[in-house]
Amino acid sequence: MAAMKGKWALVTGATAGLGRAMADGLAGAGANIVLHDLVAPKQAADELRDRFGVEVIAAGADLAQREAIETMMADLLDRCGAIDILVNNAVIRHFSAIEQFPPEKWEQALAVNLSAPFHLIRLVLPAMKQRGFGRIINLGSIYSSRAVEDRIDYVTTKTAILGITRAVAMETARSGITCNTICPGTLPTPAILNKIAGIAANSGRPVDDVTREYLGERQPTQRFIGMDAVAAMVVFLCSPAANDITGASLPIDGGWSVA
Repeated sequence: MAAMKGKWALVTGATAGLGRAMADGLAGAGANIVLHDLVAPKQAADELRDRFGVEVIAAGADLAQREAIETMMADLLDRCGAIDILVNNAVIRHFSAIEQFPPEKWEQALAVNLSAPFHLIRLVLPAMKQRGFGRIINLGSIYSSRAVEDRIDYVTTKTAILGITRAVAMETARSGITCNTICPGTLPTPAILNKIAGIAANSGRPVDDVTREYLGERQPTQRFIGMDAVAAMVVFLCSPAANDITGASLPIDGGWSVA
């Protein structure tokens, strides 16, 4: 709590799901939170403030637009002085074979999944360097190191985020700033749960059986990755105990990456 108190953490794409879980984890550790989404998540910000007693700012910006990112960051730096912790979580994806992939969806994925983290990093770094402290955490994926059909935008951008992480880590190695990537496996997101429910409904099988089979094809543990577990890893990486961890790609995937 003491190590995080007074620090500001910006989590993108944080209204619900993994983004919200990571924001909750950081708030629980005492950090003030900037809760970002496409539209400012005011209700979620109120809930976070009431639950943890920290300062919370709701910020809305279209991360596909550089001007929107710059406007948001100018306002946040004016209000907070610095963003001490940046969690690049926001992501979009489109499911399609390569030859049918809409070019505009490709450009949008590059903008949100790759260019936005670059712009946010370049904008938070000056104040981090001035304070001699910073934590940058990029969300990768099991697909940062593996491929899957019909998701060329996701596989490409999640692979490239590893390059951003390494480059930032090298440039900030002596500044008190660290930059790492967390690579989760299958999380119990609404999209995944709906997909499993659809398979179960179409096959007439119990959801539990389909879930076990779905996960068994991926994660040797046959369990979903806990969002709280990912949040705990984020909190650890922001702690003094992780001062020497930088440039790393850290799997939390139930053994998928080594299977």
